[in-house]
Amino acid sequence: MESQGRNCTQTVEFSLMGFTGNLELQLTLFTVFLAVYLMTLLGNLGIIVLIRTSPQLHSPMYYFLGNLALVDLLYSTVVTPKLLADLVRQKPLSYVGCVIQVLVFGVFLVTECFLLAMMAYDRYMAVRHPLRYSVLMSPRLCVQLVGGSYLTGLVNGMGQIIGMFNLSFCGSVVVNLFFCDLSLLVSLSSSDSTLTSLTITVPTFLFGVSSGLVVLVSYIAIISTILSIRSAEGKCKAFSTCASHLTTVSIFYGNGLFVYLKPSSLKSREEDKWVAVLYTMVTPMLNPLIYSLRNQEVKEALRRLRARKRT
Repeated sequence: MESQGRNCTQTVEFSLMGFTGNLELQLTLFTVFLAVYLMTLLGNLGIIVLIRTSPQLHSPMYYFLGNLALVDLLYSTVVTPKLLADLVRQKPLSYVGCVIQVLVFGVFLVTECFLLAMMAYDRYMAVRHPLRYSVLMSPRLCVQLVGGSYLTGLVNGMGQIIGMFNLSFCGSVVVNLFFCDLSLLVSLSSSDSTLTSLTITVPTFLFGVSSGLVVLVSYIAIISTILSIRSAEGKCKAFSTCASHLTTVSIFYGNGLFVYLKPSSLKSREEDKWVAVLYTMVTPMLNPLIYSLRNQEVKEALRRLRARKRT
């Protein structure tokens, strides 16, 4: 394998073979994926604009939500437009383009993990210390938590890039997916991929498990606090503050557990493509809908925004 790697030159293009092959299916998928992407753009941009223009949403919870919408928008955009273009006319992706996809996706996927964890901690503080919430979750702390989430994502992205640069390929590479996924590129490499495998496995374990533990511990504490509330109305009110975030967390981590914990003997590349569609396109589209439809404060902010525009 090593001698083969020395005789190969670094590839300059990757053919992403996601859903190409059936023309009728491609046209249907193009329509569906375009509609999903437009809803993702409108939904997440709408959430960002609404939070910035509505004083009643200038609170820690919506500060985190605005950043979550930005992250969803960015990592969906690095994948979906290329997929749409390939469904119309399949064209190889350059080496630089593949590196950019690996970097951006590596950065923002882990950033989202930690943003969801910080939002779980925020909901714990809101339920456990409602009277001191605004003091405990100060603007400075919120900026630090969000900044730490982005920094962690950047560390993961740089690790992915280091791993990518340690791979070599023979000629053009055919990738049986619709974006450059480093875990798949490792199996297509002609060089020793031990270091690259470590740059995928170690951060995934450290970042995924640590952020997941924050979410788990936060919600155990939240449930314990809610159960200690005597009135049914108080329990319902406390739970309603967490419902939207809990739904988002369930979808996000549900997909992650399916991808990473499924035994390799049961893995199917075709099945994995549809799972990838869920976390790259469907989840970023659903998040703003979940927070819009299940959150009374967002609904009220939308109503006030419409009223201001009419006047």
